[in-house]
Amino acid sequence: MSSKKIVLVTGANKNIGYEIVKALLQSGKPYHVFLGSRSLERGQQAVETLQKECAESSNTVEAVQVDITSDSSIERAFGTVKASSGRIDTLINNAGITKDLDYIRGKVSLRESLTGSYNVNVAGTHVMTSTFMPLLLKSNDPRLIFVTGLGTFEQCARGEIPLPPLERGWPKKLEFETVGYRCTKTALNMLMLDYHYKLQKDGVKVWCVGPGFLATDLGDAREMAAVKGAGHPSIGGQLLRTVVEGERDGDTGKYVVKDGIRLF
Repeated sequence: MSSKKIVLVTGANKNIGYEIVKALLQSGKPYHVFLGSRSLERGQQAVETLQKECAESSNTVEAVQVDITSDSSIERAFGTVKASSGRIDTLINNAGITKDLDYIRGKVSLRESLTGSYNVNVAGTHVMTSTFMPLLLKSNDPRLIFVTGLGTFEQCARGEIPLPPLERGWPKKLEFETVGYRCTKTALNMLMLDYHYKLQKDGVKVWCVGPGFLATDLGDAREMAAVKGAGHPSIGGQLLRTVVEGERDGDTGKYVVKDGIRLF
C-alpha cells in the first residue's frame, strides 16, 4: 500500500461519492481508496459492486464505517485507517444531506430542516477533517477537498435563485426548497477557506469543488432533479479525480467547477 496514494471519501456508498471512488479505481495512477459509509454493510456492498465494475484495475478499495454526525464513529474510523495505512494523502469530504424537502413534506420541523443539515454538512465535516488531520499531514502531497453545493452567495445575490415567483402572504406555498442546504454549503465554503489559510505552512492543498447539477438521492429528489436536466453523478466523479491528480493545483483555496472557478 505504501506505493499507492491513499484517499478517503466520506458518504461514498452511492451517488457522487461512489462515482469519485470509481473514477479513482479506473485511473492509471495507483490508489487505495477508503470508501466511507454510515452503514458498513452498504459500504461493503458498494465495494463488491465496484470490484466487479473495475475488475481490470490494480487499484484497491476498502469500506470503512463512518457517520460524521457521531464523534465516536469518526474516532473509530480514524483508528481503522491509521491501523490499515498509517496515513492518507487526500481527504474528500463528500458526505452531505438536505432536510429542506423533508420540511416541505411535513417530516421535520423548520428548525430541524436547518440544524439537521448543518450537523452533517458543516459540523460533522469540520470534526471529520480535524480528527483526520494528523494522518493527512503524514503525506508528502496532502490534499483536502470539500464537495460543495450548486449556488454561491454571489449568484443568489444576483437573483439567480432556484425559486419561482411567489404570491403575497405567509406561509408561502412551496413545492421545492433549498434554503437550508444553500446556507450550510455557504458555511462549508468558509470552512474550506479557514483550513486553506491555517494549513498553508503545512503544505496542504485545499479546495471546494462544485460537481454541478447532478441526479442524486439528495433529499430523495433524484427523479425531480432528472426532470430538471440534472447530469449523471459520474460527471462529478471525473471532476473530483482531476483535482486529486493535480490538474487544478493552480486553484488552491478556490471554489472549483468543471469550467473554471466561482466566487463564494
